[in-house]
Order: sequence, then structure tokens, then C-alpha cells
Amino acid sequence: MSGDDSIKFMRRCIELAGKAEGMTYPNPMVGSVIVHNGVITGEGYHLKAGAPHAEVLAIESVKDKKSLRSSTLYVNLEPCSHQGKTPPCADLIVSHRIPEVVIGTVDTSSKVAGRGIERLRDAGCRIVTGILEDECRYLNRRFFTFHERNRPYIILKWAQSADGFIDITRNESTAQGPNWITGKPERVLVHRWRAAEQAILAGAGTIRQDNPRLDVREWSGKNPVRIILSGSGNLGKKLAVTELIGSNIVFTSNGKANIPGALMVKLDSDLTAAKQISSWLFEKGIQSLIVEGGAQTINHFIKSDLWDEARIFSGFGSFRNGIRAPVVEGKIEALVSYGLSSLKILVNERN
Repeated sequence: MSGDDSIKFMRRCIELAGKAEGMTYPNPMVGSVIVHNGVITGEGYHLKAGAPHAEVLAIESVKDKKSLRSSTLYVNLEPCSHQGKTPPCADLIVSHRIPEVVIGTVDTSSKVAGRGIERLRDAGCRIVTGILEDECRYLNRRFFTFHERNRPYIILKWAQSADGFIDITRNESTAQGPNWITGKPERVLVHRWRAAEQAILAGAGTIRQDNPRLDVREWSGKNPVRIILSGSGNLGKKLAVTELIGSNIVFTSNGKANIPGALMVKLDSDLTAAKQISSWLFEKGIQSLIVEGGAQTINHFIKSDLWDEARIFSGFGSFRNGIRAPVVEGKIEALVSYGLSSLKILVNERN
């Protein structure tokens, strides 16, 4: 198979895998295709934990199983070699005598860590690795960050005015609710982002002033676990987050907050809150977190250098005064224009 063909088929694996974004936790996103004589004869992708893996579905979809003995299996992540909720994919590949397996990137988690490739090679399979490796790792950046850095993948998100303010100056007479900088398309996009992450965090100021729901009502998907950072635990009354199904977790200095039924986590005053939240989420198996405000909370994560992506909307209107937006430096990953704003996505090159 030529190099161009390998890239083409690996791109299809990535495309398939991405269909399940936000649904596979704690598993990675994986897509697989079977190619016979240059033609795709089977494909599949992992939908959710406990469901069949991508390689299983791809093999099952091939009508002529005898053709597998002269086919190539493509997969964006190393096939598993351990017994979990499903049998090892490496064993299934071997049992069908598939002679060649092309892998986008190695699975660095402790349960696999090259043992899937070793199993296939020991059985006589020809292995090709590193096809679109950077793209394959980026697809599963949450999974890799969790297993390699022992923390969730952290995304910072905010919207700022054209003159660099995240909000107007508020007082007791200011109406509660968000001061919109972006339009409807951007807000739908943000809800799509939320559906892809396991947890969402906002500071006490944002909860009191905007009273956000922190859900995915504008998109189809599962609401992330809602996390609130509040030193005092004083968050006001009639909070929208208490009206929704799902978990509320509050990190406070005193271990108390006025949210009925919420899980309280007391912060250690000798350690940074960002580090404690990151470590706690890792211990609970949560692989990703999106931080949506306010400025003080976002700046705290920036100062702690605990962030991987920053997604910044810049509106076309000006506030002239108010709360200054956070400032962060990183590699520009994307620039997109919308009707009422522009979006810049940065990645932290130190991570």
C-alpha cells in the first residue's frame, strides 16, 4: 500500500472515531477500516464504554471473511491487548489472520503501552505505525493527557469585548444574567464543546452574576459534571445549576456552600486551587475540564500553567470599562470569524 493510500485510510479512521466525541469516556475515540485490494470492505468506530471496539465492528462488517486473510486493518490507536469489558482486539485480529495492521499511534496507557503491537508482531502480523501520528494523538488529547500527565485535559474559554473586557462593572442594581458578547451560532458551538467534555467549571462570581446553567441545552449530548470554585461558598439563591439533573461539586475553603445536594470538597490553603481541582478530578477518573469563567478563575489556571487550550471569542463591540479579560500566550491553532465575533484557539506549547 502506498503512503498516500495509508494517509487516506487513516484519515477515514480519524473521521469515524470523531463521530463519538464526548461519548466514549473513559475509553479513547477509535475508528478502524479494513482494506482489501485498495478498497474499504469494512469499517467501524467505538461508540461508548462497554460497547464493541472499532476493530471488532470493522471486522464484523466485512461480508467475505475469507478476504481478511489478505487485507489490511487500519486503526488510529494501537489495538488493546487486555481483557476489559470486551475481549482483546489484538487477539481477534490474530484469530482472523489479518496479515497487516497500520496504526496511527501507540496507546501509552498502562493497560496497553505497546503490548497490543507486541502481541500482533509475535503472531506474525506486519505492523506499520506513526501514520498521521500527530493528528491521531490530537484526536485523543484528553485520553493521552490524563494517562501521561495524571490530570485532565484543561480548556479555558471566555468571550471578551473588542477593547478587552470580559464583563461590565456590576453592582447590586445590575440585573443578573450574562452580558452577551457573541451571537447564537457561537453559543451553540459552546454547547457542543461542553458536550465533548466530562466536567465544566465556573467561579463563584460567574455563578452569582450570570446564574448560568452550565448545560448542553443547545446541543445533543450529556451534560458535563458541574464544578464551582468558591472560597466562601456563598453563591446566592435560586441557582440554575440546582434545577438540573446531574452532579454539582463545590470546591471551597471551608467545605460549605449553599447548594443543596452538592458534593463539597474542602481546599487546602497551602496548595493552589487549580492544582487541587486537577488532582481531584484525576483521582475520580475525569479526563477533561472546560473552565468558563470568570476572569479571576481563568487567570488562576493560567498563572498555575494548568491549561492546554484557550478558546477566546472577541466581540466587535466595546464596553469601554469593566473587568479586564485574561491574557494568555500560546500557539494559534485556529482563527474563525462569526457574525458578531471572531474565535481564536490557542494551545499551550509547554504541555
